Amino acid sequence: MKKQISELEQKTILNDFWNDQKISSIILQKLKYLKNRENYYQKLELELYNLIELNELLLIEPDDTISYDLIKSSKKLKNELEKFEIEILLTGKYDKNNAIITMHPGAGGTESQDWVEMLYRMYSRWATKNGYIIKELDYIEGDEAGIKSVTALVVGENAYGYLQAEKGVHRLVRISPFDAGGRRHTSFASVEVLPEINDEIEININSEDLRIDTYRASGAGGQHINKTDSAVRITHIPTNIVVSCQSERSQTQNKETAMKMLKSKLLDLKEREQKEKIEDLKGEQRDIAWGNQIRSYVFCPYTLVKDHRTGYETGNVEEVMNGEIDEFIQTYLKNRINK
Repeated sequence: MKKQISELEQKTILNDFWNDQKISSIILQKLKYLKNRENYYQKLELELYNLIELNELLLIEPDDTISYDLIKSSKKLKNELEKFEIEILLTGKYDKNNAIITMHPGAGGTESQDWVEMLYRMYSRWATKNGYIIKELDYIEGDEAGIKSVTALVVGENAYGYLQAEKGVHRLVRISPFDAGGRRHTSFASVEVLPEINDEIEININSEDLRIDTYRASGAGGQHINKTDSAVRITHIPTNIVVSCQSERSQTQNKETAMKMLKSKLLDLKEREQKEKIEDLKGEQRDIAWGNQIRSYVFCPYTLVKDHRTGYETGNVEEVMNGEIDEFIQTYLKNRINK
């Protein structure tokens, strides 16, 4: 990191550094990212040495209270070191980017729509707990309860790197609150996670391939409702990819955000289909295969959350639904990195 920082700092002092604003901005972003990583490493290193010194003092003069604090601090530092180890191993092309997360219900109407709302709450709590900002981009409420569709932007360093672990179908088993007979129901919801595409990546889209519709924003509790047709829906005709945005105040802003979302989807599809040009995309892989779940959340007849890819599981469903999913994410990333 020090070597990379030194090389980038040398570029910033060149006379022609500001000639290309786009390139200079990218260099400064990389420099900031690396310096943050270096500073965090030095902070962890200092904390580790302090704990070692404290431990040596306790060997000379034992103290129960200080020993308790040492154990508590050591556990905290261990968790931070493990998290940092994963962060520096997140070397994917888009791992450090913001994440666009979209959730859709499977078959089952109100049941699945309610499950989407539960998942959205879970991810919102996880994001807040980890210092991320979550910005709702598009929201369609359910007919009776829950959410038909929701898209949100998770803003912060490595948001995509972490949340890519959540991509797939999530299965819920519980006694339905909407069933008068109190029967057990199984519901499915899909979670799509894409990196937000920044200015470093150029995606050329033919304007003739786009259909742009405007409509009046709507949403839960009136908080998303707008009195003008400011919401924007963009359809990429060759792939039939549809994106919508209604979070911004103006139609222009919503269109810009929707275009970013479309570029992220097209780039993801382009890489999955291994095509060189956007024009060659057909979008055959856009269908969701319901039932091919990555994780199951069981509320009844026992409590269990199990990730079917890694085998990691916990019986504390309530804690998981309150956003405590770090272990699931880290176990998935460790497995992927080790492979």
